[in-house]
Parts: sequence; C-alpha cells; structure tokens
Amino acid sequence: MTNKEIAKSFQLLGELMELHNENPFKIRSYQNAYRTLRNWEIPIAEMDTASISSIPGIGKAIQEKIAELLKEGKMKTLERYKIQTPEGIRDMLEIKGFGPKKIRIIWRDLQIESLGELLYAINENRLVELKGFGKKTQDDIKQKLEYHQKSKNQFHYAKLEHVANTVLLALKQQFTKAIIDLTGDIRRNMPVLKEITILFGTNEENDIKQLQQHPFYETIIDNVIHWREKENNIPIIIHCCTLDNYGWHQVALTGGKLLENIDLYNVNKNDTPKEEAIFEQLGIPFLLPELRDLPNVSHQKNIKPLINNADLKGIIHAHTTDSDGLHTLSEMANCAKSLGYQYLGITDHSKSAFYANGLKVDRLKKQWEDIDKLNIELAPFKIFKGIESDILADGSLDYEEEILVQFDFIIASVHANLKMDKQKATTRLIKAIENPYTSILGHPTGRLLLSREGYPIDHEAVIDACATYNVAIELNANPYRLDLDWTWIPYALEKGVFISINPDAHSKEGIKDIHYGVKVARKGALTPDMCLNAMDIATFTQWLAHRKNKKQYET
Repeated sequence: MTNKEIAKSFQLLGELMELHNENPFKIRSYQNAYRTLRNWEIPIAEMDTASISSIPGIGKAIQEKIAELLKEGKMKTLERYKIQTPEGIRDMLEIKGFGPKKIRIIWRDLQIESLGELLYAINENRLVELKGFGKKTQDDIKQKLEYHQKSKNQFHYAKLEHVANTVLLALKQQFTKAIIDLTGDIRRNMPVLKEITILFGTNEENDIKQLQQHPFYETIIDNVIHWREKENNIPIIIHCCTLDNYGWHQVALTGGKLLENIDLYNVNKNDTPKEEAIFEQLGIPFLLPELRDLPNVSHQKNIKPLINNADLKGIIHAHTTDSDGLHTLSEMANCAKSLGYQYLGITDHSKSAFYANGLKVDRLKKQWEDIDKLNIELAPFKIFKGIESDILADGSLDYEEEILVQFDFIIASVHANLKMDKQKATTRLIKAIENPYTSILGHPTGRLLLSREGYPIDHEAVIDACATYNVAIELNANPYRLDLDWTWIPYALEKGVFISINPDAHSKEGIKDIHYGVKVARKGALTPDMCLNAMDIATFTQWLAHRKNKKQYET
C-alpha cells in the first residue's frame, strides 16, 4: 500500500467515528495520522515497526493499525465502522465540503441514507428547517452534490497517464506485428478522463483472442474489447481494426471538434494505414491530436511548434517548509538545479495565509537572507525572491508597499472568500492585476478538478486587464487545478499575454507536475515564445527588470 492509501484509511476512520459521535480525542488522533502519513516521504510499507513508531504523532495503537493494513490489506476497526454505516452515507463523505457533522444531522433527523434521497429532500426544501442549515446551506449542499454526481467515475489525466503508458508498452512488446497507440480523450490530453482508450491494429485473428485472455478482460462487443485495471478500477477500452484502415479509425476515435467540421464517412478508409492519408484526402493540414479541440480547428493554418518540456528553463511557483511545503529552500533549489532548470522562483504563502503558515515580515526577511547565501553557493543557478500573495477581499495584495517593492516578482492568487458573484470576483481580480507589484495572476478561478468548481469570473475582462498591465497568467500545472483552463489560452495569446506554466510545487516531487501543465498548454496552442518560464535566465531577469522600472514609473 502507498503512504496515501494508508493515510486515507485513517481519514475515513476518523470521519466515520465522527459520524457516530465517538471519542473526539481518538478522532483527532486519526485525523493527525492522516495528515502526517500522506506527507511522509519514505514508503511506510518498507519501514520496520520501530521506524514507523518513531514517526511524529504515530503512537502504539496507530502503529498496530498500520501493521494490520500492511499485512491484511484492511483494518478491523475501519471495517466495523463501515458495516455500521449505510453505503449511501459513506458516499456523502466523498462530497467535498460536506462534513460528518452535517451528514450526521441529516441521517439522524431525516433518516436519509442515500444520495438520491438527499437530492429529493433538498428539492422538497426539507433541509432548511434543520438546526444549523437554512436556505443558503441547503443551496450550497445541492450545488456540491450535483457537481459530485457529474464528476463521479471520472479521473484526472495524471491518474491514468502512467497506467496507460504501462499497458501500451506491454501490448507493444507482446504484439510486435500490430500497430498500437492511445486514442480518444487521453490522446488529446484532456484534463479529465472517463477511461483509457487504445486503438489496436492487426491482421492476426489470434491477437484478438489473446487480448481476451488477459487478466483485465471483461467483455467484447463488435471488435471492442473492454478491460478493467483492478487496482484503481480504471476502464480500458481497446478498439480493434485491420492495419489497412488504421489511420481512418485513429482519426475517428481520437475525436475532438475536428470531427464537427468534416464528413469523415465520405472519406475512403481503405488503404489508410496512417492518419496523414486521411488529412490529405480532406485537403487540410495534419493536426496534432491535442489541437483537435480548438474551435474551427480544420481551418487552422501555420500553427507554430508547440511548447515542450525541454523548452522550460525555470520553475516560478514553489513552496518550502517556510510556509506549507515539505522541503527546505535548499532542498527545493538543489532539486530544481539537478533537473536542469536555470532558475527557481520561491513563492511561499503571504502573511494573511494563516492556514498555510504564511510568512510574517520577520520570517520573510530571514528567507531573503537564506536566498542570498544560496545564490552564491549555487551560481549560475539563481533563486528569485517571490511570494504567492493572497488577493484580499477588496482586491489588494498582502503586505505593505515597503515590503512589496522588495520582491523580485509576485504571484497574486485568491485563496479565501471564494463565493463572490461573477461581477465582484472579476472586479477583485482586476484590482489585483492593476496593482503595479503584481507580476503573475495565479490559478485564476481557484478550481479543483472533480472536487470544486472555479469561482465565476469574466475571463475576457481579466485577460484584457492582464494585457493592459503586462501581467502574465499562470497555468497552474497541478493536475487537480490546470487553471487557467486551456480553452482560454488562445484568447490570451491573441492579446499578447504571457502564460507561465507553474507546478505550484509543495515538494521536490511536485516540481515534476510541470509536465501536466505542458500537456494541457499544448491543447491551447501555447508556443515557447509566449511562455514566461521558457525564457532563459537572462531574458527572464530582463523581463522582471522591465516590470520593476514600470512600477517605479507608475508609483
């Protein structure tokens, strides 16, 4: 079991015990164990008993439960609470922002035990009379419930990519005469997926029989084989075709808006082993799969080479143990340098972010001293002094001007007061963009894919403001965010706004999330010349200096 899987068992145990109004001290100990274990770097499954017991906050009772999980794959105490709790109630715990206390009231007072019953009760306005609820709370729960149901049985791209590549490699090694590749949404780098889809081209009937003997096999319908990866319950759909019409099937199955503008069924699909033959028949330039969702995509011409991982020269958004990161400033810098980057922008949380150990001015100045020392040690690699400044409710930035002016750059982000209406939310962001110290607008909508919808903003107005005030926009590469949404990248490029692909790394491993940002940036046709952190260290330093001069002029 992975550390996160072990941690989630304790999270669920704490939630179920809270549902049943159990001892609050035990509940708190399990909640603390969840937070500790999910962030523990060393694989717990590889640690001995003494080492596990030495983890801060892990006492004998929790250590024994960990040992039970590792040995049996389950925990007796957790299983007992699962039996005592209806499945529908456990489903409610999966709804983000809908905690055990409120669920317990609904279960106890209304005898509701399923998501369907809950939605019906909401539509009947039965929650408004419950203590601690009211109309506003009922509406909030309804919105969260509907979003949860819409997101169910979907996966983040990052969750499926490794599984897909592993399966693909195994198939290619086994079936050497076949042509095998990803297809469908995963081939187009869609941020959220329902399944892994594979196109399998072969002229050997025995190949299809062998696919049906695989441990993942479930069924076959009209040359479409359905597998299911058991560990993560991931559907894998394998479409089988002959080699001579592989190209036609790949275009058809890859899909995207491209298919809205062409009549693929009037194309001769025979003798088309490659996709290029289909595009040639259609009389349009060949389009990379990730571009096939762009509007009027079949009319796109002269698209420049898209951004690649190798184009990125620096990491601009990273956190350390000074706020809520897992690794020290030195560890993050040395990791970024070892990965081949030229620079690192440290952006710990600002002072108002009490929830993330935000930096008060005295701690901030100590970090600056540490950065100066490391810059001498690691040169020519450079650490830039940044901050992820909270955008306050009125649109102002954290810290006084005498502190703001000393940063090399500032990412301005919203983390609190997320329930503003569209007009207020947009006005708030634009005020932050207008601030002469804002360099980059961070994760513009604050969304968490499959967990929380972004707050409503007028994207065009926000991007127009960034163009006016020369503010870059972050494409937050965390696979749970991927915000700015890729669909707005073309408009930003049209307005001349730089996109910064930022991992929002809270650990050394988190730096590698930048890969997912690149994947989705390519969908929006982002090119290296319009990517802020594709600038080399000299050009990025020049860009920052230009902004500094502009600040002095404006102030």
